[in-house]
Amino acid sequence: MKFSPIVVVLAGVVGFGLGTWLTAPHPRVALAQSAAETAVSQAPNDGKLHVIVIGAHPDDAQYRGAGVAMKWARRGDHVKLVSATNGDIGHWAMAGGPLAERRKKEVTAVDERLGTATEVLDIHDGEIMPTMENRRTFARLVRAWNADVVITNRPNDYHPDHRYTSILVQDSAYMVGVPFFTDVPPLKKNPIYLYAWDRFQRPYPFHADIAVGIDDVAEPTVDAFLLMVSQLQEGGADGNASLYPPNDPAARHRRDEQVRQQLLRRYAAQADNYRDTLIKFYGAEKGKAIKYAQVFEICEYGRQPSMAEIKQIFPF
Repeated sequence: MKFSPIVVVLAGVVGFGLGTWLTAPHPRVALAQSAAETAVSQAPNDGKLHVIVIGAHPDDAQYRGAGVAMKWARRGDHVKLVSATNGDIGHWAMAGGPLAERRKKEVTAVDERLGTATEVLDIHDGEIMPTMENRRTFARLVRAWNADVVITNRPNDYHPDHRYTSILVQDSAYMVGVPFFTDVPPLKKNPIYLYAWDRFQRPYPFHADIAVGIDDVAEPTVDAFLLMVSQLQEGGADGNASLYPPNDPAARHRRDEQVRQQLLRRYAAQADNYRDTLIKFYGAEKGKAIKYAQVFEICEYGRQPSMAEIKQIFPF
């Protein structure tokens, strides 16, 4: 079969052009999508503060952000508590879809009490990894919420899901502003990234840059926490049947109160251990009187706020 010279030349031009287009770098908008992307919800754009708290399991974001989240919500700011996994193996007696659904209902009920939004990603408990797909998902979460503040746990933690969730949040600290990384528009201003308090000492102990008194919301916060029965009263993966016996109302009442007091002691310990930071923020008289507190460390990634900006974000 013979072709005319014109056809041969045109075929060559088309082939060269197509090859150049395929090998040249292009903005990866469609290809950057992940399976979880369609579930990401948008935040209202009304000039209010936007905060997103990201934890590994359905309860972690609540532990790390609940008290101050309720204070923001009462002010009219927008707060979302995100679970990076569905928690489907986090119980001693049940697992799989039924547990994932139960835990989602629990944290949704807690967040309704707090006045915050909820999102639970459908990643198996114990299986989250710092993959490219998950990096894009986390960047999309922060972008879609138009976050001013992002809160998570520090990466030096006993649980692999906690560690990798923190790494993924850290990875978003730059990528949220990079054009074409996902199909959600990049943020115009990098958020402030904060770590919630923990007791881990290596490679370095927690440093409290910010301390917030939560005396006014401590009681309703722990009352809301009691809705997470699978994790608190029943003990989660480390529990057993004796903790919350179904046919013993008196024992269940004692367990409710035991858990409640444990949670209050968690917040009291932060106030006592970081009293100097409370005094720095509230002055000597008020700082010494605060009974319950939440403290945060500023991540060196993301925007580095001035003291004036910190006080605007935490005007409590």
